[in-house]
Amino acid sequence: MNIPPGIREGVKLRLRNQGRYGDLLIRISIAPHPRFKVDGADLKTEVPLTPPQAVLGASVGLQLIDGHATLRIPPGTQPGRKFRLTGKGLKKPGGDRGDLYAVAKVVVPQPPSPKEKELYEKLNKLS
Repeated sequence: MNIPPGIREGVKLRLRNQGRYGDLLIRISIAPHPRFKVDGADLKTEVPLTPPQAVLGASVGLQLIDGHATLRIPPGTQPGRKFRLTGKGLKKPGGDRGDLYAVAKVVVPQPPSPKEKELYEKLNKLS
């Protein structure tokens, strides 16, 4: 059986004469993905950033559903900022694709190393 691209949660597929007494009806249920959340044809994911990457800016690798991309993080990126990657979401029934929204998540080292702690204390004095 071929599942058509762009199929959505709750759609019913009919398989003619495949059931015990006639047609077999299958309702599509999409399992949660560990990295992506589905919103129609759009996908949402988190981009983990270190504090220096968020403050200074960086280019970070981003896993897509069918490949990789490089995301440019501008200096001063705040946690929760959304980056839109047009056409990198799920396929739509018409052939187009939805978008991928990458949300910045600043990850603090746990626990910070002694050198990191020293540098953060110096930075705190400057702030």
